[in-house]
Amino acid sequence: MSTNKEGNQSGEVTIPENVKVTKEKNTIIVEGKNGKIAKDFTKIPISLVFENNKIIIHPPGHRRKDLALINTVKSIISSMIKGVETGFTYKLKIIFSHFPISVKVKDKKVIVENYFGERSSRISKIVGLTQVVVTGEDVIVKGPSLEDVSQTATNIESSTKIKNKDQRVFLDGVYLYAREDGMS
Repeated sequence: MSTNKEGNQSGEVTIPENVKVTKEKNTIIVEGKNGKIAKDFTKIPISLVFENNKIIIHPPGHRRKDLALINTVKSIISSMIKGVETGFTYKLKIIFSHFPISVKVKDKKVIVENYFGERSSRISKIVGLTQVVVTGEDVIVKGPSLEDVSQTATNIESSTKIKNKDQRVFLDGVYLYAREDGMS
């Protein structure tokens, strides 16, 4: 956080050379080698100013809540830039003891079959530009948007949530075990 001539505090994010950032009304669009991410900042009361290769974030006031918005917006924009440069990868493990679980990807859905011997499949949604790959006992979720990748991983993990049974005994499911930068 820095203080300008008027005594107002502001934050700034440096834009790398290989990333293009544009602003349309209250939407920030970040483009890079891994794709394009757009985020609407309409509900966050801040002003964004572009100077040279930096985005300067000005809060609406001087209260603690207003100043906390600076770091929130800074974090969001930084993860958008990091996403279009390197991307994000989440790894999940398929674990079962009694009934062999099979996980398939079809269109924009992940289908978990034979979970505890159930006849109906458990279906979870793939969000945004996220890619899901099933290799053996691993489910690899990767993409440029941290929000989309983490939400997709959570959708898969929560689709195999155990209800009405002791979770310490019945450990079957698909569980997150690694978060990594990059889409290797």
